[in-house]
Amino acid sequence: MVRQRTQLINALRGHLAEFGLVAPKGPASLKVLENALVDETSGLPAAVREMGTIYLEQIERLTDVIERLAGELEAASKTDVQLRRLCTIPGIGPVTAGAIAAFAPDLDTFDSGRNFAAWLGLVPRQRSTGGKTRLGSVSKMGQTDIRRLLIVGAMSVIRWVVRKGGSTNRWLAAMVARKPKMVAAVALPNKMARMIWAMTTRQENYRMA
Repeated sequence: MVRQRTQLINALRGHLAEFGLVAPKGPASLKVLENALVDETSGLPAAVREMGTIYLEQIERLTDVIERLAGELEAASKTDVQLRRLCTIPGIGPVTAGAIAAFAPDLDTFDSGRNFAAWLGLVPRQRSTGGKTRLGSVSKMGQTDIRRLLIVGAMSVIRWVVRKGGSTNRWLAAMVARKPKMVAAVALPNKMARMIWAMTTRQENYRMA
């Protein structure tokens, strides 16, 4: 739904840009678009204003649903033991925890955390050359919703570590210090998936490495 809302906002941006009204990308620009539609001095044709109003109504309905669902997830993450446990992992919030609960099968069906990470498409491809195994890019073949949320959460954590100049998590601090951010952004979701599997199957709380 967030993606649908963003698409509607960008479509409205594109239509108004044809009439010389330019606004930045994303939900933050919505107020600029609203003001342009009600501004009688903007020179917009009546048909364009009507079209823009229809877009705004659709965006408002989606926003109401998104906020309601976000509130329900927030409440569930405080009362559900499993969701609350997952939310203790840095980079995982109520939305990601809810997606794991909704889309992932029983994690006991996976033999290891690596298998769960592979199911998500977060394990690098392996290529053998001359008897040596080389790791390539991630496969991107798995559950896209959870994978995308884990990558977004990992990027948020990495940006925080870079901004603070370090982390109390020794593994993460070393990874960010010696690897480019995009490499760390692949490695961290993989590790997060393995932590999710371990914490869920063992019913353990998060412990910092």
